[in-house]
Formats: sequence, structure tokens, C-alpha cells
Amino acid sequence: MKYVLWQVLGMILVALSGQGAIRLLIDHDRYGLLAWVPGGFAVHLISYLAVTAIGVVLAGWAADQVKKAKATR
Repeated sequence: MKYVLWQVLGMILVALSGQGAIRLLIDHDRYGLLAWVPGGFAVHLISYLAVTAIGVVLAGWAADQVKKAKATR
């Protein structure tokens, strides 16, 4: 069950940061949730892309752990 929660957290990170990156590409002045990060457009875009990548890796890892747990039953 705990891996399912990690997978959900990863998917939430992907959804929020992916949307933020797309919004930032369309409107360069709207920094969204990461407005508190100091820096300009490039820093914010890299931050959104990094959080998206972390979410993808987290969700994928958790999905693998769920498959392993089901296989051992």
C-alpha cells in the first residue's frame, strides 16, 4: 500500500509541474507554484522540468515495487 501512495505522489508531481512548465512556455511571466524560486525564466523552466523528472522516476519506481510485491504473493 505504501508504494501506491508513492506512485500517486509521483503522478501528482508530474501533473502539477508539467502543467507549470507548459504554462511558463506560453506565458513567460507567470511562474506559478515555483514563483518563490529566485531566478528568471530559465531557472524556473529547469526547476519545473526537474520536478517533472523526479515525479516520473518516483512513479515508475513505485509501480515496479508494486509489481514485485504482487509477484511474491
